[in-house]
Amino acid sequence: VQLQASGGGLVQAGDSLRLSCAASGRTLGNSNYGLAWFRQAPGKEREFAAAIRWNSGNTVYAEATKGRFTISRGKAGNTVYLQMNSLKPEDTAVYYCAAKRGIILSSMSRSDQYDYWGQGTLVTVSS
Repeated sequence: VQLQASGGGLVQAGDSLRLSCAASGRTLGNSNYGLAWFRQAPGKEREFAAAIRWNSGNTVYAEATKGRFTISRGKAGNTVYLQMNSLKPEDTAVYYCAAKRGIILSSMSRSDQYDYWGQGTLVTVSS
């Protein structure tokens, strides 16, 4: 599975942005893949943002993103989205999408569980 993240940019605090992650090389269909967004701010470790089980649509969010971010599946094709609202300067980071077949819900926030990673897209939120 190859992952291509896009949609990053420079926005102001309070703005919204939608990231996309296109998966290729395998049709996700009704598979049990888990897809997630992680982020890494300058000088900090990579952290979990949100994840979704492809077949069930079950989602998991980090406390820092819950209520502001929404992860969803595209209606057509192998794309997962991250809608980010009410952005804050502390959301500034490189955002990575990741995929893992058969990941269990309780493990979806762990970066070490994922086999496939996209190249990252930079989100910068100015105050």
